[in-house]
Amino acid sequence: MTETPALAIVKLSESFASLWQDLAQELGVQSLIFDTDELESHERDLIAVLVAAGGEEARGLDALLSISGAEGSPIYLVGANTSHRFGVEAVRRGAADYFALPDDVDLLRRTLASRLETANARRSGPHPKPDDTFAAIIGESDALKATLDKARRVISHPDVTVLIGGETGTGKELLARAIHEGGPRSGGPFVAVNCAAIPANLLESELFGHVKGAFTDARTSKPGLFEEANGGSLLLDEIGHLPLELQGKLLRALDEHRIRRVGSTENREVDVRILAATHVDLEQAVARGEFRRDLFYRLNVVSLDLPPLRERGSDVELLARVFAESLAQRYGMAVPRLSPELLMRLRTHSWPGNVRELRHAIERSLLLSKPGTLDPAELVKEDKQKKRQTDAEFHTSMTLRELNFVAARRTMDRLGGNKSAAARALGISRSRFQRLLDEMDSGDSHD
Repeated sequence: MTETPALAIVKLSESFASLWQDLAQELGVQSLIFDTDELESHERDLIAVLVAAGGEEARGLDALLSISGAEGSPIYLVGANTSHRFGVEAVRRGAADYFALPDDVDLLRRTLASRLETANARRSGPHPKPDDTFAAIIGESDALKATLDKARRVISHPDVTVLIGGETGTGKELLARAIHEGGPRSGGPFVAVNCAAIPANLLESELFGHVKGAFTDARTSKPGLFEEANGGSLLLDEIGHLPLELQGKLLRALDEHRIRRVGSTENREVDVRILAATHVDLEQAVARGEFRRDLFYRLNVVSLDLPPLRERGSDVELLARVFAESLAQRYGMAVPRLSPELLMRLRTHSWPGNVRELRHAIERSLLLSKPGTLDPAELVKEDKQKKRQTDAEFHTSMTLRELNFVAARRTMDRLGGNKSAAARALGISRSRFQRLLDEMDSGDSHD
């Protein structure tokens, strides 16, 4: 197929109306505007279908059940409702994902770019590999180089499973993509799924697909991500959050190279390289009974650990300069100077959100500072009043339970709201940490 791929928009609302053409232009694809009935009879090479329902979310949910003619193309519902339950309902009704604007606009851009990349790979077949597939992973620290050296030794083996560990924001998906693009499967698709972002009751269908009538609202058969990634690589991000009941089915798929769609009796052959990523210590999860030991051994053929930014020395300055230059070009601004005061702030901050936090901090400082500068005060927002209040919360009259509450809250703040990381830092299981948070929310102070 040689025609230019297209992005289909089922426009139910005028909210964010100018965004759709901008997205298509950024991607270099055509934008096609439809009513739900029009899409049914249309045949094009669609990278995705966007149901634009800002302010009309109820209509958007109904539209998910009526859209057809998009076989093989994911359908994304785009609205403004930020409720998690609404997103769950959207996926239950057939959406591949739900995006709440304006907060999720960058995530939507990345998702569509990934879809286009997959579509182009399928259309063009194998393509030349870059000289250094890891060039996009910026850093000179010994810790990072050691990880990349190990990765270089495994990329040429197309069937070796790789388990990538590291804190949130260290670049695990970036490394997984580099392994795919530098290996023999680079001509095939790279498909990523966040196992923590999809409700447990929907994740099996997402991974393995389903047949028509397998469950309520399953009006058509749908291939899963294993089939979508056939011939390429499948990244199982946040694998530590995979429900126990699915871990056995995943293990069987990895061992047999076959999957079975939900509601089907037919096995389907799949040829997929598995890349898994997690910020959870899987060995500890195994010890707690939260992760299958046999699946851990099956995934942990080659283990790569990305170091946190705080352990990468001068890489923080190198990354800051790269981000400052690229973001200035993106916004049409002068490349800013990094003052000694700003460099000191870079070195002394702990960067709990790692590279992702640093990039966002540079972007914020660039936009809010005078042209050609980066204001250190805008780089990392220190809420000094909150810090004083939090420090004052520890006093000798507190009960042990109250001390636990304060420790939990402070640890969550320090780790950017990451519950699993906070639980590990406190030396307790994630389930116990969640119970502690629930008690805090309810105001329960009794045993």
